[in-house]
Amino acid sequence: RRFSYEQAQELLEAKTGEFAAELLALNEIALELRRKKFEHGAISFETDEVRFRFDEHGHPIEAYVKDRKAAHLLIEDFMLLANREVATFMHKKSEGVEIPFVYRVHDTPSIDKLNDLSLFAMELGFKFDISTPDKIIDSFNRLAEASAEDDSLKLLEPLAIRTMSKAEYSTNNIGHYGLGFEYYTHFTSPIRRYSDVLSHRILEQ
Repeated sequence: RRFSYEQAQELLEAKTGEFAAELLALNEIALELRRKKFEHGAISFETDEVRFRFDEHGHPIEAYVKDRKAAHLLIEDFMLLANREVATFMHKKSEGVEIPFVYRVHDTPSIDKLNDLSLFAMELGFKFDISTPDKIIDSFNRLAEASAEDDSLKLLEPLAIRTMSKAEYSTNNIGHYGLGFEYYTHFTSPIRRYSDVLSHRILEQ
């Protein structure tokens, strides 16, 4: 059964209907995956995604912020799981025999940028602790929670994202700092990036 996000969300909310029990079970697993992800050092960056509505002539009539609901998060969590499992499998497979696999890697943030962010955050009444890597992650996640309650702190979120290193593709796996994953690849992209195609080909071989 192929559901749209909206159809899946209706079943998750109603808790009854075709495959509702299966979807609810999947959502429980997704919630546990999400909890473990943050427990192991993932950073919560929830940025607003702006969408547009058009009239029958294709002219924009409204801009709105896309609502990320449980059905969206469920798919995201299972995509992350698939990506991580494939990368972990390939790492184990290449022990003793080099396999040039394409990992999605993410380095630690720039200390200089973090210092600037910390000073600016202090001006807005938010303490950003950059004393250790764990404290940095904790500060990013506290900021995400605080900005949900205080609109003035939303200004800091895009600045916080800019302190981060850019994620990139590499055969040299250094892990994914932002997700807190030791092994990660792009395997499930719905837009079929070439990196995904390479991952599929190497995995199949």
